[in-house]
Amino acid sequence: MKTSVIMPAYNRERYIGSALRSLLRQRMEADLDIIVIDDGSRDGTADVVRSFMREAPEIRLFQKPNGGVASARNAGLTRLLPETAFVSFLDSDDVSPARRFRQDLAILRTDSQLDLTYAQICELDLIDEESLEPAEGSTRHVLRAVQLGSGLYRRKLVESLGGFDEGFVMADDMDFLFRLFEVEPRCAFSDAIAVYYRRHPDNITTNRALMRREFMQACSKSAARRRLNPALADPYRPLNLDYRNAPGPA
Repeated sequence: MKTSVIMPAYNRERYIGSALRSLLRQRMEADLDIIVIDDGSRDGTADVVRSFMREAPEIRLFQKPNGGVASARNAGLTRLLPETAFVSFLDSDDVSPARRFRQDLAILRTDSQLDLTYAQICELDLIDEESLEPAEGSTRHVLRAVQLGSGLYRRKLVESLGGFDEGFVMADDMDFLFRLFEVEPRCAFSDAIAVYYRRHPDNITTNRALMRREFMQACSKSAARRRLNPALADPYRPLNLDYRNAPGPA
């Protein structure tokens, strides 16, 4: 059974090599299918990916006109292989910790009734490019956040949600997770770290006004769904999220 990792990328020539290396170091622990969607990059992002593909058949690259991260993630979902059983996501500027998939796949295989695992992230500003671990002197903040890469999802759960809302610029992942937890999937919460979330000046989340606006839009859509269908659950509770004060997605 394959684990497909969807990686949207836009002008990430500087970072995507580290993201890919962090996944490839786990290919003895998981049958990986790495789907890179180049969303109209104007730099050398695709060239970096192709350089890895020469030695890594696990990587598949697809290019499309720029349409935003939600459209790139949806494009990745349409390219899942028939043998894909589990789906995860990794942004092209983040890093997947060593042994992450071994740990999570063991949990899911132990209990066939589980729909997903959901772990923590480590926000940091410096990665050691050799070890792909936090660099000495890096700031670190470990938390359970609204972060798509925190989860490893059974394919049937992902497909049941109908993809990502392309009306969002940056909170499509938050909206997706809200919709997911509203249906109360069976989830194993782990204190392991699933993602090294790299803070840098090019993060889209540095636009705090846009982040706050889209965060509130995702909250509003969730509230509207739950008013129409009282059977839906409060998605904030499993994420330890206070919608009134949270600054937005990681």
